[in-house]
Amino acid sequence: MSFADFVASTKTDRLPPTILSKALAALWHDYRGEWDEAHELAQAAGGQDGSWVHAYLHRKEGDEANARYWYVRANQSPAKDSLPEEWQQIARSLLDKKS
Repeated sequence: MSFADFVASTKTDRLPPTILSKALAALWHDYRGEWDEAHELAQAAGGQDGSWVHAYLHRKEGDEANARYWYVRANQSPAKDSLPEEWQQIARSLLDKKS
């Protein structure tokens, strides 16, 4: 799935595409403002991908200490970009892994 198709899906579909990983589905829900669903999926995703999304979500929430913990688990440096830029970076990276 391309990045453009992923973003378009958030605007037209009622549910995330079934081909998405849990981490990508979490980003899909986050884009729609569904933080609780996004957080639940990020936790369920586990691994470095889920941890990276989890870090982003806690950063977005304003819980920097919790976000730092998850960045370490994801083996990622804490983001310094804007939240939309970080969302896009994570989404593109995870979509590239699926290709």
